[in-house]
Amino acid sequence: MKLQRKNRRVLALGALAVSGALALTACGSDDTGDKASDNSSSSAATSNSSVKCDDAKGQLLADGSSAQKNAIDAWVKNFTQACSGVQVNYKGSGSGAGITAFNQGTVAFAGSDSALKPDEVTASKKICSGGQGIDLPMVAGPIAVAYNLSGVSDLVLDAPTIAKIFKGDISNWNDAAIAKLNPSAKLPDLKIQAYHRSDESGTTDNFTKYLKAAAPTDWTFSGGKAWQAKGGQSAQGSSGVAQGVKQTNGAIGYMELSYAKDGLNAVAINTGAATPVKASSDGATKAVAAAQVVGTGSDLSLKLDYTTKAEGAYPITLVTYEIVCDKGNKADSLPATKAFLRYIASTDGQGVLSGIDYAPIPDAIITKVRSTIEGLS
Repeated sequence: MKLQRKNRRVLALGALAVSGALALTACGSDDTGDKASDNSSSSAATSNSSVKCDDAKGQLLADGSSAQKNAIDAWVKNFTQACSGVQVNYKGSGSGAGITAFNQGTVAFAGSDSALKPDEVTASKKICSGGQGIDLPMVAGPIAVAYNLSGVSDLVLDAPTIAKIFKGDISNWNDAAIAKLNPSAKLPDLKIQAYHRSDESGTTDNFTKYLKAAAPTDWTFSGGKAWQAKGGQSAQGSSGVAQGVKQTNGAIGYMELSYAKDGLNAVAINTGAATPVKASSDGATKAVAAAQVVGTGSDLSLKLDYTTKAEGAYPITLVTYEIVCDKGNKADSLPATKAFLRYIASTDGQGVLSGIDYAPIPDAIITKVRSTIEGLS
């Protein structure tokens, strides 16, 4: 359905107002979400008539994963065009900060690239009266291993080599292990600058889960949201890592695919499949399709196979969860919370993702998410 010119002008003014509010709320956050595709979000806006606003109104506060920030920005534009009485403020401060804010009761929901840990679930029961925090998988996306290396536009690495690079055991680009995987590449005699996250991050958690699973001999750290290996360069947020790699010839870092743009190249991963796999939305979808639901009750946390050798499946894939109370949500924000989550889990909401370098959640899983959202109280 094409909007008439007059309606487009009204919607544009509404979007500008929301963007201004978001900019104020996001002060202090590295990830501004400015890479969200205007084309992708506006195309989804043609289906805004399907958004159910119900009694949603007021301000909806949320925080968490920087990995999904670009997706949230696109969703917010579309949702607030339909539900003009709601102002959604999502501050992508990182998964750890989001869970902390949720368990302090300062946000209606949180985004996290890692499912809640048992102690975090216990803490949530103080906020969710009669209930607890649950994980709703909403966004999938590949974690790209992105690099900036003059003269090298195609690079293949495997898990052991990536692990050795990020722990400092491989420190030069012409190392024999890299050369063996890239026999036709002209690798320079240049020091590797490996960038990692300085903040607690679900992206770090998932990246190191991959290294632990696929290169257990070389990556012996316990893992988690905080980076544990010594040395290397650090930066705040996905955008900070991307910026650091862009500014440094010889740099490499891990980030969501939506940030691996503008002069950065993504490594193709040698998984043992017939062809090395580059980060892509399709590759992430194939990886998540094989995931198992391991949560109990209303919790839909997933277990991914980081050692997959399936053709086209990209192994370094994360799932971002929206964390919300199953029961005991605040009465003043519950209608807006349900309306927004209902939209982003809908066919229209999920349809936005592929156009901005994310991957939709497979049907078998997102159907359960939709049902759970309707039962939130």
